[in-house]
Amino acid sequence: MGKHIHKLSAAGLLVTLGIIFGDIGTSPLYVLNAIVGSDPINSRDIVGAISAIFWTLTLQTTVKYVIITLRADNKGEGGIFSLYTLIRKTKVKWLLFPAIIGGSTLLADGIITPPISVSSAIEGLRVINPDIPTIPIVIAIITILFGLQQFGTKLIGKFFGPIMFTWFSMLGILGGIQLSTNINVLSAFNPYHAYELLMNHKQGFLILGAVFLCTTGAEALYSDLGHCGKENIRVSWIFVKSMLLLNYFGQGAWLISHEGKTLKEAGVTNPFYAIMPDWFLPFGIGIATLAAVVASQAMISGSFTLINEAIRLNFWPKVKIKYPTELKGQLYIPSLNWMLWIGCVLVVLYFKESSGMEAAYGLAIVMTMLMTTSLLNYYLILKRYNKIFIAVLITTYAVIEISFLIANLHKFSDGGYITLLIAMMLMATMFVWYFARKIRNRYLVFVKLSDYLPVLEDLSKDLSVPKYATNLVYLTSADHRTEIESKIMYSILNKQPKRADIYWFVHVHVVDEPYTMEYRVNEFIHDDVIRIDFRLGFRVAPRISLMFKKVVEDMVKNKEVDVTSRYASLNKNNIIGDFRFILIEKFISYDNDLPFYEKWILDCYNILKKMGLSEEKAFGLDSSSVTIESFPLLITAPREICLTRVD
Repeated sequence: MGKHIHKLSAAGLLVTLGIIFGDIGTSPLYVLNAIVGSDPINSRDIVGAISAIFWTLTLQTTVKYVIITLRADNKGEGGIFSLYTLIRKTKVKWLLFPAIIGGSTLLADGIITPPISVSSAIEGLRVINPDIPTIPIVIAIITILFGLQQFGTKLIGKFFGPIMFTWFSMLGILGGIQLSTNINVLSAFNPYHAYELLMNHKQGFLILGAVFLCTTGAEALYSDLGHCGKENIRVSWIFVKSMLLLNYFGQGAWLISHEGKTLKEAGVTNPFYAIMPDWFLPFGIGIATLAAVVASQAMISGSFTLINEAIRLNFWPKVKIKYPTELKGQLYIPSLNWMLWIGCVLVVLYFKESSGMEAAYGLAIVMTMLMTTSLLNYYLILKRYNKIFIAVLITTYAVIEISFLIANLHKFSDGGYITLLIAMMLMATMFVWYFARKIRNRYLVFVKLSDYLPVLEDLSKDLSVPKYATNLVYLTSADHRTEIESKIMYSILNKQPKRADIYWFVHVHVVDEPYTMEYRVNEFIHDDVIRIDFRLGFRVAPRISLMFKKVVEDMVKNKEVDVTSRYASLNKNNIIGDFRFILIEKFISYDNDLPFYEKWILDCYNILKKMGLSEEKAFGLDSSSVTIESFPLLITAPREICLTRVD
């Protein structure tokens, strides 16, 4: 299933429906309900709203994302972090900020998606029984969904495509039947009606905040590019958009037929369920619930992928990552999973109903879209697109998205502040982790490895020094193969002379391609000093223990190295020598005189580090063969201490 679904095929299209369009596909559950609210139905406003929805889906989703942004793929992978890796070679340092802001706001908005989707679906039960308590049902569904994540989605994922195909078909059929009762609503294709709505509606420009809900899944569409491929997304979008529009137009036709009444006076709570025949309601609610679960699953899986990328880009602390199935890209992050669950449950308990969640939904995601637009600008420049085309395109979408942002800002006091607060906490975490590592790395001292080769060779043969290990392995952060941290040489020669038969220096370099898995060997002294450089894609798990073992096996097979124990008794019996990994843990010395802001960043970094994985677990090392050594990190020279000797 891995590669062939990226090619245009019936199977690929079905899988795409299940993975890609869950978020945007469930928008008919709440968009028009949010637009109408408690106001009397006005046919002119309804036609204007449908017109605004049509042109938003066309300009924002179809043109910007499906046609243009999907071109910005990184070896078939998409999303804001993938886009950032494509353009960071431009050396424009501030691009880091829109990448982190966009990633944080996308993740924050993901906490709203499961509650609003599931709540909107379950609230349909009130059509059958107005007194039914929906909150416990919503929390139960969300809890089960998050509980199943640890097992992966290999089994239930097979049903996602058929479920979403059924869902979209239902949207189109129900909408088409209702549309046939009043085809005058088709005049909404004229963009003038959208303009008239914005000018004449009592809320005027602010109505865009509710309209924007129809395209909130567009960013997720781009983020999930790597699962299905752009051709499958583009072709299936034709079907998805057609079904969505049929449903929106159908809801519009029903609303116009009840002009002058409020939804309550019309005897409904949501126009989405109003267009269903009474006999079909139980089936419709069931299918809507399944579609909401699929939409939630897509957002959860996307969040796992996002944080995994953030870890590889040094935006997020190293946390435990599990791989529940053998499917490519399938992963599970326990800490994030339960953090999202807590967030979703609190959202349900706080807002109680989907109508309240609408206020918080969309404010953060429009920030993500703005950040994507700013990064897309540099991608188009890098690809040497026509400058006039770039200027017109970016200006157009900057105006559109800033308009949506302004319209969504009125939601701040009604619940929008919740997603923004969450986004700000996520941003703070990413900025602290990134800049703390920058501060620490800035003051690392590197030395020429060649200067120490003679003494390493002598130490290896010095029988007066007790042997520390047959193979001694250090993880080094030195990018240049001829350099090594001074602390590593201090560890070998000074702290406790460590004699070994072979000294290994291992470096891991994260590259911009998502799934690169390469290595290079530099043998400085045969069977004595060897360096291995791993080049791993930003979506590849750094299982260094397994990778290093594979490299050593290949080198032994090619007779490049002899790792047989050099103890006479063991060597005679071809016993493999032991391997000992040494990790250098750097801590901030109390002797440092840091600027306040750097001290604050490093203090926060230390807190975050304690909450994350240890280095040996992060690199997939067997803790039984790992020794951790701590060294003070001298960042600034301490003040001179004036002492007077007294006899």
